Amino acid sequence: MPAESLRESAPSTAAPRHPLDNPARAALLGPHAHFAERRGAVLRYPSDVTPFVALPDEPDEQTWRDVAALLGPGTVVPVAGIESSPPPHWETVMDLRGVQLVDDGIAAAPDGEAVRLGPEDVPEMLALVEHAKPGPFLPRTVELGTYLGIRREGRLVAMAGERLHPPGFTEISAVCTADSHRGQGLATRLVLAVADGIRARGETPFLHAAATNTNAIRLYLSLGFRLRREVSFVAVRVPAEGRA
Repeated sequence: MPAESLRESAPSTAAPRHPLDNPARAALLGPHAHFAERRGAVLRYPSDVTPFVALPDEPDEQTWRDVAALLGPGTVVPVAGIESSPPPHWETVMDLRGVQLVDDGIAAAPDGEAVRLGPEDVPEMLALVEHAKPGPFLPRTVELGTYLGIRREGRLVAMAGERLHPPGFTEISAVCTADSHRGQGLATRLVLAVADGIRARGETPFLHAAATNTNAIRLYLSLGFRLRREVSFVAVRVPAEGRA
């Protein structure tokens, strides 16, 4: 078998410094390994699950060539958790400051009104995400973990769920509420309910927020999350064919 074929098929065993330092990679090498699409040391989720691409902590030139081969020219690639910049001819299309927060004694609790959401609820979930814009949520994102929602008069008005799943941790994501039902504490209740399910598995909840979303950060801190670190939400565009 050619050396290149061996390199592409061999799994990467390099572990991140801490599961939360490169959480997408830790998830795809661990509990979410069944989702992983791979080329060399580059891992990704299926494009209809979540857009995250997971690189080694210190990607080299071959890593970026593998990203280009796996994703294709012109594709926008969200990358995080790496310690170096992309090659100079890769266009950076997003570079936002954010924070990562982790459970530090939140009052997690089940919620009697919350219902489990599944594939049959995806059209409503996508509509709520389009309305509230909490971040990426795609047709199969619901497969990543437990999603809970609150309905009023049969309509989905709030939801939250689980996304990245590095070993020992689970990310709370897609926290959103319809404008017509904001100010009622629904998002808080759902965050605590999702956290309760994570805790029941013996894992630790964590989440991310844009640094500019000071209201959400204030809320999460008041619930008992603590700031673990600042992060960057970076997305780059794969160059045109022949330049990778």
